[in-house]
Amino acid sequence: MSASAPRPRRDTRGIVDPAELLSRVRFRRHVPAPELRPYLEHYWLMDWELPEPYTSRLVPHPSVNVVFQRYGRPGAPTAAASAWAEVAGVGLGLFTQKLTGVGRVCGVQFRPGGFRPFAPAWPVSTWTGRRVPLGDVFPEEGGAGSAGTPAAVPAALPAVLSPDDDHARVAALDAFLLAHGPAPDPAAEQAMELVDLIRSDRTVRRASRLATASGLSARSLQRLFAGHVGVGPKWVILRYRFHEALERAGSAGDADWAALAAELGYSDQAHLVRDFTATIGVPPTAYARAVSAP
Repeated sequence: MSASAPRPRRDTRGIVDPAELLSRVRFRRHVPAPELRPYLEHYWLMDWELPEPYTSRLVPHPSVNVVFQRYGRPGAPTAAASAWAEVAGVGLGLFTQKLTGVGRVCGVQFRPGGFRPFAPAWPVSTWTGRRVPLGDVFPEEGGAGSAGTPAAVPAALPAVLSPDDDHARVAALDAFLLAHGPAPDPAAEQAMELVDLIRSDRTVRRASRLATASGLSARSLQRLFAGHVGVGPKWVILRYRFHEALERAGSAGDADWAALAAELGYSDQAHLVRDFTATIGVPPTAYARAVSAP
């Protein structure tokens, strides 16, 4: 497989009110080692020191993430500091996370379809909608248990979270992933290519159109996506369509919603408004006003 995967995205698609988030945390994206680039979107790092709690919100991408996180300062009493690592499957709904005090997160966002070569024993749908301890997926890392509960410390956890230097954290993430693969998997390559087609070609609005483009039957396409992406092709199409609507709502308060609905393949403006309101909690016009307010 070619290592010429895209550079880290510079957009904020999926983040609800990205300006607010970026005003409160230090957020960076980094490129992984060349051998890993075909399988990963990027590494993402966050650090914060907040005077008051803040709740971040995200409409997740159709991606698996491996997340190393620490809340509290190193060396603080156990009650005031905790650290763990987990595998986060594709999130099906709005993801919210309350950030308080001091914290650090180092994450790996896999390309949709790119996680299976590192954990080939299970279909990716096993993890969909779930956040499980790292040791449940990579037993050799240890760390079985759940977030915030006593457990063996995953071997990679201190190496990833301890350095203050970004390059050292990236090197630790590279070392962790290279120790676990990637295993050759032609089906993963095909799944990644098909998801890229959905993301880049707005004419792909139905799973049947994707099946035709792939040369697969509808049933084979569903099996491929369940095994290597974690969700079905229709779900991926709808999620990327929603990301576009969210970004447009945040950047164009006077958007022509009827035209946008037609452009994105919604049946009508009412369908777009219902989808947006059900996911974010407010209609797109109200969201646009809120994020444009000082």
